[in-house]
Amino acid sequence: MPVSQESEPETEPEPTVYRTLFLSDVHLGTRGCQAELLLDFLKHNDAGTVYLVGDMIDGWQLKNRWYWPQAHNDVVQKLLRKVRKGTRMTYVPGNHDEFARGYIGAFFGGVEVADHAYHMTADKKRLLVVHGDQFDIVVKHARWLAFLGDWAYTFALWLNLWLNKSRRKLGFTYWSLSAWAKLKVKNAVNFIGAFEVALAEAARRRHADGVVCGHIHHAVIRDIDGITYVNIGDFVESCTAIAEHHDGRLEILHWQMTAEERRSAADAASEKNRTDARAAA
Repeated sequence: MPVSQESEPETEPEPTVYRTLFLSDVHLGTRGCQAELLLDFLKHNDAGTVYLVGDMIDGWQLKNRWYWPQAHNDVVQKLLRKVRKGTRMTYVPGNHDEFARGYIGAFFGGVEVADHAYHMTADKKRLLVVHGDQFDIVVKHARWLAFLGDWAYTFALWLNLWLNKSRRKLGFTYWSLSAWAKLKVKNAVNFIGAFEVALAEAARRRHADGVVCGHIHHAVIRDIDGITYVNIGDFVESCTAIAEHHDGRLEILHWQMTAEERRSAADAASEKNRTDARAAA
């Protein structure tokens, strides 16, 4: 008679391990921050080296109104846990977390704070890593206008939050109103183009092969006159990160659904295919 065995507890899948991960513009401390999605991302993805490329914490918003739910604290703890397990982590502050620029050269929980960094890829490309606000003329020379723009952006994110709650109830995927508007407004498109060229030229002047930045929440990898321009995007609107594979190849990772939501979507798609097949038969 066979001996009955207790079923083993379900274990979490092993994370995908990259050579390097780049994160930017998480904006912890704001209601627009997609902390739950970022926690899911960090659970399913790992790397030997991680760069936090600015605006990880939104000091501008926290100064006006304190907002720090448990999920935001969990993100910080998850990142520090990776460091304790051996991940090398560098934090390059941006304009929203500029308070951290007073600690350049220091280590906190094993995380190095740096004004900028240089990363050598597996295929020997030297990349300048910088947030990018230093090349934004509005942030640099008209801070009052930057604060006004931040208020308008926060309102757009609030509107976007309620819009996507309705979309999810109707079975639609996440869609960013602010990202759509940004790419539809001519001046915004021109600003993005000028920003990209300025960052590429900064990399060239520093004898780098490319630049990895954030700041404008527009994820892209492209060549600008022989310089590799990489923008990480954000974890507010597009929920993106940049991964370096072990051969040096760079890739934009999109993470707009949790693993559970992805499984549900896949199951729904499979059920629809089965229904269509039965109807066709």
